[in-house]
Amino acid sequence: MLRRDFIRLSSLATASISVPGFLHQGQQLFARKDNGKRIIIIQLTGGNDGLNTIIPYADDQYFNARGRLAIHQKDALRGNDLLGFHPALNGLRSFYDQGWLTVINSVGYPEPNLSHFRSMDIWNTGSSSRDYWNTGWLGRYLDNHPGTPHEAVQVDQSLSLALKGGSRQGFALRNPASLKRAARSPFLDAVTSHHQQHDEEMATYLYQTLASTQESAAWLVEKSRHQTATASYPASQLGRDLKVIAELITADTGTSVFYASQTGYDTHVNQSGRQDRLLRQYDEAVSSLVQDLKQHDLLRDTLILTFSEFGRRVNANGSGGTDHGTANALWMITDGHLQTPGFFNPPADLNRLVDGNLIHQVDFRSVYASVIQDWLDTDPSTILLADVPSLPLFQMS
Repeated sequence: MLRRDFIRLSSLATASISVPGFLHQGQQLFARKDNGKRIIIIQLTGGNDGLNTIIPYADDQYFNARGRLAIHQKDALRGNDLLGFHPALNGLRSFYDQGWLTVINSVGYPEPNLSHFRSMDIWNTGSSSRDYWNTGWLGRYLDNHPGTPHEAVQVDQSLSLALKGGSRQGFALRNPASLKRAARSPFLDAVTSHHQQHDEEMATYLYQTLASTQESAAWLVEKSRHQTATASYPASQLGRDLKVIAELITADTGTSVFYASQTGYDTHVNQSGRQDRLLRQYDEAVSSLVQDLKQHDLLRDTLILTFSEFGRRVNANGSGGTDHGTANALWMITDGHLQTPGFFNPPADLNRLVDGNLIHQVDFRSVYASVIQDWLDTDPSTILLADVPSLPLFQMS
């Protein structure tokens, strides 16, 4: 088989497999083993401005630093005496009122990196800023938990590093039907016919990978094709992506890890209008997802975690925007398991900055450790490759 055909074929198969023994095990492989927890990660790509998302409207320093970009208390959605929500986040504020939301302020890591790509790699791998890893924290979770080839699904055209493990990976797809069409590659016959010929080991691996992809795609299509979202989702890309996730969850496809992203948060210029539009799209899409899951009695076993690779500088720039910063707000949504609904920790101290940037209060790896230990019921040290202290984020019964 030609190398270019191998590359072309393998690009269709984003699910990593354990080659021996799993093929031809039948559809019982794809049945959900239990009614365990699932997690949905939503990535706000570009560096969302956390200070204008979770607003410290009781801090005069915020208004001094932001000028006309600041959001005043009368315009914000009230949380408590110190913090409120961006006016576009009505849904998020309602989750706060119902006790379904925990906001963690000033999440970051030591020696922060202000490059989009490097900082996203750090968040995706769960490494320190000095380490360069080629596997993601969720990918290593998959490595340690043998399961279905589609146990982790990213609704996108490509797969995030977060879902790439050493031996297993997630699926990347826009919808199950398109994955099935892509997986039905005419090159599969060519691989089969060359099975006993050149590059036998490579051809065998590729054949089994593609066969697994086809079988998983068929399973996802079959399970989800009769399932329609009950909530009304917005027409934004994130709205469409979260609708796919909702339908895969309610169809009980056996997927336990979902990943989606929303781009556009690099707001160096004219931030107010752009962030308002993006956060409104986010809020409408997530509100529909939460409504859907709640109607199906699935929100209690679902954790929705939203993060961005970094925040923005405390001071506004001269172009009506903000430049790359460091620590940021992160939030989680679920029903009934949050140890500290509302605001987990105090606002950032805007009087203690390093080079005009926030000092992180919470290491993001401690958030991961808590999710891995308490939500995914796994030893965090096997995933984070270090003894990272966890946080009291959940109360599990």
